[in-house]
Amino acid sequence: MRLSTAATVLALGGSVLAAEPSLTSRSSGTKTKRALPAISVVGNAFFADGKRFYVRGIDYQPGGAAKNEDPLANTAVCKRDIAEFKELGVNAVRVYSLDSTLDHDECMELLADAGIYLMADVNSPNYSINREHPAPSYNTEYLQAVFSIVDEFAKYDHTMLFFSGNEVINDENTTHTAPYVKATTRDIKSYMRSRNLRTIPVGYSAADVSENRQQTADYFNCGDDDVRSDFFAFNDYSWCNTDFLTAGWNQKVRNFTDYGIPIFLSEFGCITNGERRFGEIESLMHPNMTSVYSGGMMYEYTSEENNYGIVTVKDDDSNVEKSPEFANLASAFSRWPAPTGDGSPQHTTTKSVACPTRDAQWWDVDPESLPILPQQAESLMDNGAGEGPGLEGSGSQSGDGTALRWTGADPNSNDTDSDSGSGNGNGGSQNSDDNDSAAPGQHFEVGAVAVTGMALLFTLGGALLL
Repeated sequence: MRLSTAATVLALGGSVLAAEPSLTSRSSGTKTKRALPAISVVGNAFFADGKRFYVRGIDYQPGGAAKNEDPLANTAVCKRDIAEFKELGVNAVRVYSLDSTLDHDECMELLADAGIYLMADVNSPNYSINREHPAPSYNTEYLQAVFSIVDEFAKYDHTMLFFSGNEVINDENTTHTAPYVKATTRDIKSYMRSRNLRTIPVGYSAADVSENRQQTADYFNCGDDDVRSDFFAFNDYSWCNTDFLTAGWNQKVRNFTDYGIPIFLSEFGCITNGERRFGEIESLMHPNMTSVYSGGMMYEYTSEENNYGIVTVKDDDSNVEKSPEFANLASAFSRWPAPTGDGSPQHTTTKSVACPTRDAQWWDVDPESLPILPQQAESLMDNGAGEGPGLEGSGSQSGDGTALRWTGADPNSNDTDSDSGSGNGNGGSQNSDDNDSAAPGQHFEVGAVAVTGMALLFTLGGALLL
């Protein structure tokens, strides 16, 4: 986390999407042109039209998490930035906040025409699993918001995947949130089946916390196909202009050699050792990694308060100023292209792994226990989510978690609050002590005061995160 909790609370309180003329209301459902083949999972790799797909992308949240706006609903912004994406040579973008009430046809068509796939986060600051108090935030209002995002973007063939959460588990004391994220993954998969939507991969974007990195990965890939993730991703900032061995990536390859589903980096791009040269891309595209990993996403496109961006948006929003790192990234993608073959993936069919053993210190999670879909949310499976709340809704943080039913023991029956810091579902991060630091992506860091006082903050209008 790069900002104080107090600053983040204020940021969240004021993150109301402005009604700008460039934003368009949601259309009646016109599909974009089918310019790109849909991505599917085969074994531990992604494939498009029978060919191995390697992720070579960039994380995209102009204005940062505090602004909480959907860039794919602003045609002028899309035209400005997609032209730069084409120059970089990326094939995927990750968008952290999406508004299901707005129209995305034009921007999605521009992405398709540029050969770029979308990785869509289903959470937003107001609608997400609260890290400090997860049970009340897993409710019907939350799932309606999630499912409405699925409805909106499943119609586009180049929606590559959905993230069911981002860094919700960010240290050894927040593992109690894992069942709620896994339940969300399960629910999205069930919703797509119930609504006869295209099958789109669903998975989790994890913080790279050394103490429970492996347990997190194994947990989301254990159990029946209906509940486990279709892929696993993590945000890695251990390569700081170094090399494969110094960054410890050799060990991260060994740890996942027999993992059984696709794995990739949902964020990379350490900034602590001078101007970035992005040598990570050489390794990600090298046979040392391609049998296990499927590429990665560079964090991030626009420069925000955390200074990870490679362009600065000018005051009038009409153009961007490129930093030297923009050219460095474009050069890295050009110099180290995707392999021409299939990269020799370890598996031709997906497979699960054993659930991690419960450990009171590092992984306090019952592998047999998941929250059951809230009863009021069952109608969403039959009737659809309808128009969701968008990014301006009152939020889903203050439901009644005592009404939840569980497939196993209820972990809240003798639960104690975490003292690890706070955050909600696409959650903020606390850095690990080693160089496998939790990522600086879209961090919705908010304390208990934000949960209990959110209505007051919205009434006051807030003001202006990461």
